[in-house]
Amino acid sequence: MKKFKLTDRRLILIVVIIVLVLLMMDFNNRMVLLLRLNQERDQLSTQVYQFEMTKVSYENKIIYATSALALEEWAREEARMIEEGDIPIIIVPPAGQTPVLTPFPAVTQERIKSWQIWQELFFGN
Repeated sequence: MKKFKLTDRRLILIVVIIVLVLLMMDFNNRMVLLLRLNQERDQLSTQVYQFEMTKVSYENKIIYATSALALEEWAREEARMIEEGDIPIIIVPPAGQTPVLTPFPAVTQERIKSWQIWQELFFGN
């Protein structure tokens, strides 16, 4: 059997180190990929949750829109319909009286001079 020389041991050691470096690089790439995929999974699960909540919200709106309560609310508020037994009230202003409009004061803006702007910029209040 042939004995290993010192240079053969060094060569084997160098090959082992190179293989280990390559394995560590591959491991690092796989870890980076894992982290990216985990982030994407978390983002997608958040989006799925938001879509589910939107779906539930729309389902509730559909249930309400198809109910008798929504129909009655629409008929009374928007269509101004009344039910049997209701007494309609129509507000009419008194005859011969003209409505008084409330005057609004005109808003005027004070013109600021450029030296005042610079003074405020450098010295504050």
